[in-house]
Amino acid sequence: MKAGRIITIVIVAVLALLLFRGCSGYNGLVKQDEVVKEKWNNVQSDYQRRADLIPNLVNTVKGEANFEQQTLINVIEARSKATQVKVDPNNITPEKLAEFQQAQSGVSSALSRLLAVVESYPNLKANEGFRNLQTQLEGTENRIKVARNDFNAAVKDYNTQVRSFPMNIVAGMFGFKQKEGFAAEPGSDKAPEVKF
Repeated sequence: MKAGRIITIVIVAVLALLLFRGCSGYNGLVKQDEVVKEKWNNVQSDYQRRADLIPNLVNTVKGEANFEQQTLINVIEARSKATQVKVDPNNITPEKLAEFQQAQSGVSSALSRLLAVVESYPNLKANEGFRNLQTQLEGTENRIKVARNDFNAAVKDYNTQVRSFPMNIVAGMFGFKQKEGFAAEPGSDKAPEVKF
């Protein structure tokens, strides 16, 4: 009878330990999931900052009478498309992330063309308002890069937890799945060719 009682105590202790570890692991996964969501919101906030700066940039550039209108139209259209793509931080799928990246790449490309064309307009380049907006856009692009890197680091930490034993069991029981991070765009491994 004494041996049966010891076995019961050991079983209860093991179950209590497993329950405690499971609750602790679940709470850890929830915390890391929230960190990923926070980092994603920071990414979206920085992209929104860029989208908010674009109308000011376009209006400043419009002041140059001879400026190429199609370039401005392309920037406005790219911004419009990019702001329509929404990714739910609770469900960041590879497809939605790729769609988001593609829309943001369109904005980056249109802005690059705009800034390249601006080189032909010395009056515009000398405009203090334009220079200020250009500096803000450059700063925003740097913020976007940092926010994307922070998001990828949070996704890596989260995915490590979700895939590690014994947390993978807890993750599977409660529906925690791996998340996708940002990846380099195809062809970005090659340096762009600069011609003057």
